[in-house]
Amino acid sequence: MGKQPKRKHVPQRTCVVCRTVRPKRELVRIVRTPEGGVAVDETGKRSGRGAYICRERGCWETALARRHLERALKTTLTAEAESELREYAAALPPLLAGGSGEGDEAARGVSGDG
Repeated sequence: MGKQPKRKHVPQRTCVVCRTVRPKRELVRIVRTPEGGVAVDETGKRSGRGAYICRERGCWETALARRHLERALKTTLTAEAESELREYAAALPPLLAGGSGEGDEAARGVSGDG
């Protein structure tokens, strides 16, 4: 009766648009810097208030059109920052068929029974 190996903790974050809970690495962090600017945080370690968005273009379009990011970051996006975010979203690779995997259904409480 040996010990079971510990499962590694995987940090979970919620997309500010679709409210889907996913592993932190599957989302993109947008940060409001202490200087007041807004930038994409590739490493997830920049200081400042952060918000997470799925890598799906639809979430990005909705986030910018409906001001989800401004609300989450508690700031107003400048035209320059908004255009930079739109460029970043346009450069995102399309998701593979099947999305991010079967963890989404479990996170939303959806079962395959019906």
